[in-house]
Amino acid sequence: MADGNLANLAQAREETYATPLEDLNPAQPALFQADTMWPIFERLRAEAPVHYTREHEFGPYWSITKYNDIMAIDTNHQVFSSEGGITIAEQTQGAGPLPMFIAMDPPKHDVQRKTVSPAVSPTNLAVMEPLIRERAAAILDSLPIGEEFDWVDLVSKELTGMTLATLFDMPQEDRRKLIYWSDVVTAAPGQGLVDSIEHKMQIFVEYHAYFTELWNQRVNAPPGGDLISMLAHGEATRNMEPREYFGNIVLLTVGGNDTTRNTISGSVLALNQNPDQYRKLRENPGLIPSMVSETLRWQTPLAHMRRRALQDFEFQGKTIKKGDKVIMWYVSGNRDEEVIDNPNAYIIDRERPRTHISFGFGIHRCVGNRLAELQLKVIWEEILKRFPVIEVTGEPKRVYSSFVKGYESLPVVIPTRN
Repeated sequence: MADGNLANLAQAREETYATPLEDLNPAQPALFQADTMWPIFERLRAEAPVHYTREHEFGPYWSITKYNDIMAIDTNHQVFSSEGGITIAEQTQGAGPLPMFIAMDPPKHDVQRKTVSPAVSPTNLAVMEPLIRERAAAILDSLPIGEEFDWVDLVSKELTGMTLATLFDMPQEDRRKLIYWSDVVTAAPGQGLVDSIEHKMQIFVEYHAYFTELWNQRVNAPPGGDLISMLAHGEATRNMEPREYFGNIVLLTVGGNDTTRNTISGSVLALNQNPDQYRKLRENPGLIPSMVSETLRWQTPLAHMRRRALQDFEFQGKTIKKGDKVIMWYVSGNRDEEVIDNPNAYIIDRERPRTHISFGFGIHRCVGNRLAELQLKVIWEEILKRFPVIEVTGEPKRVYSSFVKGYESLPVVIPTRN
């Protein structure tokens, strides 16, 4: 199963090193779908950690590929702004980019983030944990034994969809709509899910209408503990424009779905590709929290975040000009050999497993990071109680995106129960 990918990687490495440095372009969705982008990042980290790509469908951009450089950019919001969007793709449809707090700078970012953060506070997570566990148990108990099925569909999407529906306090039977809308947000037209930008916009109309209805219900009800009620009653958010409210819904949907869902799938794949680590986990379930952190690093469910320079800035010997687009490649920083020992290996009992930047860094660090870790911890605690092993039976189908690093499908078989 892995041999084909090794051959593809060898070919990708050859092509990467045969290409002039200035022509390297890591932001190619096809490379991520084929899982062959690694040699480009390896070369950029070694030869041009701050690199300018002149030609790209979304305009020229800088790539930041080393761990400490990414942290420096991510924490310098005075120079590197989030305004206008967080992905390399430009949101040009409709009236331009949707406002959302991840794509804002302080002080506005801070007050909006503060409004929703109680939903994922340690106190609230302690309340949610038994519910997540009950759902994880029900999902796992319903899986077929001895027959191939798609792990992404039956497990990863289900658990994250249920949790997200609870955070929004929407009916559980609508959870698949959330998953679908989240996929539509990040889908490239013509790649299967949406045919065109117009098609995407049609789906957004339905998505927008659904959440407008929820806002209207919550704004006329006493304040509650769900995300929509918090936005509808929050001092800093209750008078926000409808587009801004919808922008934040989009952010919370994608943020609450992609990170967790793709890491749940990634954990099954990584453990299968590293049977010695899987054995270690089965023999010592106490390694689950460490395995979760290592999988978040190894998977890096969101490959990049974008910033824009507010002024000319000298960085590592390069001049980034005012207005330039700067891409922080978390997927590369998480494989930086200067910060992480043996970074391409998957080692679930690393000394410092939390040394990763999959959640970003600084003021924009993922607001739901603890919830993501909790869902991953709980699902694996429940898996190990039930199944001696989950076997991956074929190649995963990866997402066509240089932003979401995830899986469309992952075929598996569970041979027996404990």
